[in-house]
Amino acid sequence: MEANSFTNEDNFNLDKVYQVAIASAYQAGKVLSQYYGQLKHVEKKGAIDLVTEADVESEKVVKSIIQSQFPKHGIVAEESGITTSQTPYEWIIDPLDGTTNYAHQIPIFAVSIAFVIDKQPVVGIVFNPVAQDLFTAIKGQGATHNGQRIRVSQTRELSESVLVTGFPYNLREIIDDLMTRFSNCLQSAQAVRRLGAAALDLCFIASGQFEGFWEQNLKPWDTAAGMLIAQEAGAHITNFSNEPYHYEMSEIVATNRHIHQDLIRCL
Repeated sequence: MEANSFTNEDNFNLDKVYQVAIASAYQAGKVLSQYYGQLKHVEKKGAIDLVTEADVESEKVVKSIIQSQFPKHGIVAEESGITTSQTPYEWIIDPLDGTTNYAHQIPIFAVSIAFVIDKQPVVGIVFNPVAQDLFTAIKGQGATHNGQRIRVSQTRELSESVLVTGFPYNLREIIDDLMTRFSNCLQSAQAVRRLGAAALDLCFIASGQFEGFWEQNLKPWDTAAGMLIAQEAGAHITNFSNEPYHYEMSEIVATNRHIHQDLIRCL
């Protein structure tokens, strides 16, 4: 599928969308770099759900760039909510995925930007400004890491696989089920990691560093870009019931395909 096979009444194409998304991510990355280690305000949206001035400023930059180029498009953003639109074109933005890491100067965080048409991601961008890691995908054209094509791991056994997961903000309410799943996976896999940034977890599935990822109670901005990048690299993504995943679902399982059924059984 060619990038310019999607067009709308404003005569944009996915090549332009892709370039605007990358430019937005890089500009947001500059904001995050400026605030990194210099935060003055860290607030709580929940018991363990943080927001900083960097989140807010990063989101303003991304929205400003997108709206200057595509003023009629809708926007779903973590900090400012939904900007409605009558068109099927929408941007889903996480200005800082991994805020807790960021606030503690742990360099595992990213800007995540997805462009969707009729609720289906067609462009995905995830950028870690500290590592200068740029993961990208256009639907039907594969996925890249810093311009190089990436593919999922070819490991076929769960016992030889490294998994990654995250814990939801309401973990205290569901701790028993959460720990049962974690225990099952820990005992079945070679190792389990917890990085704290779902968008990057999905990108590391795409690039073959992890074989499987699971998490629950994520939001659309956590997964919309990363899911496309992982899928374009060959990943299989479902919910815990092995049904096709959509970014509005509350459960996600992403694997290199080979270990999917085994991981589902653990969950």
